[in-house]
Amino acid sequence: MLKGDEKGLAREMADCLIRREGLLTKRWSYDYGVVWRGMEQLYALTGDKKYFRYIQDAMDTFLEGDGIRDYTLESYNLDYICDGRQLLFLYKKTGDEKYRRAAALLRRQLAGQPRTSDGGFWHKKCYPYQMWLDGLHMAAPFYLEYALMEGEGEESVRDVCRQLILAYTHTLDSQTGLNRHGWDESRAQKWADPQTGRAPHAWGRAVGWYMAALVDCLEMLPDDAADREKLLEIFRDMAAVLRREARDGVWLQVLDCPDHLGNYPESSASCLIDYALLKGARLGLLPDGFGGFARESYSAILRHFVGRMEDGTLFLAKCCQGAGLGGDRYRDGSFDYYISEPVVSYDLKGTGAFIQAACERERVKA
Repeated sequence: MLKGDEKGLAREMADCLIRREGLLTKRWSYDYGVVWRGMEQLYALTGDKKYFRYIQDAMDTFLEGDGIRDYTLESYNLDYICDGRQLLFLYKKTGDEKYRRAAALLRRQLAGQPRTSDGGFWHKKCYPYQMWLDGLHMAAPFYLEYALMEGEGEESVRDVCRQLILAYTHTLDSQTGLNRHGWDESRAQKWADPQTGRAPHAWGRAVGWYMAALVDCLEMLPDDAADREKLLEIFRDMAAVLRREARDGVWLQVLDCPDHLGNYPESSASCLIDYALLKGARLGLLPDGFGGFARESYSAILRHFVGRMEDGTLFLAKCCQGAGLGGDRYRDGSFDYYISEPVVSYDLKGTGAFIQAACERERVKA
């Protein structure tokens, strides 16, 4: 793995991904959105239109009339919303109405998304009464950016904040200060605690998803928004807990089981969390001292997870391929379940998260 704090790794990792994967066009999938978001940030950092075209050329293959290939609104799947941020990006850069129309389709999904009794989005229609931390990353930043772009007003902005606050409140384990992966209002799932409805454990990437969503929303949220201070308090509280829970500068697959045999440092969680901390420090959202810690964590990510093949190809290793709760192949949310999921290299969502973290690191001179 890499030693030191090398510069230019965002571009190098992105270029290696482009050579390896080509355009991402097979399916309308949230992991593409994580990569495209990294390319968007790299374009902003470098001005190199190659990264703009990489997003646009792939996205154009999905737009069919007023629809989106491989997208089904009636599934009410929050994962499908993630790619919407690049629709907004392309519309703002080009003014082409096809991107705005496609984004409006995703906004219509959110307008009809099933909700818990207190107004929280179900993660998917097929996961009734459940809020997962993952879903906040998929939906909240798009929802807020769209609402601000279209001038939807205070009601929509407050609804975005409500989603973030509800997910945090319902999943919070007050004993550890960590947030569990999900919450089932109905308590019908075998993974749900019968008293609290919470999942059994704090999965690292789920917490990373939420932290990245929170910092992106705080960046966009108007200073006079009613719930801004509450979200800022949540962000700071989570940052303090995660600083405490880091192990050699990175984060584990199961955050609340640091001493359990088989637990391991996991790359996608570490990249997402460090992205949020680096960005939060840059924006002045975190107390003094977090910037230095976040930069040290980035160096630890390089040591633990980033390597080069003999041909010079850069890659990210030690990424959990996927994890969830319930479903047809029932996932019980136990510690044994989380550590049983495959651990891979070259994962798109992990690599995309690294590119985002690397872009943030390269924005800081120190």
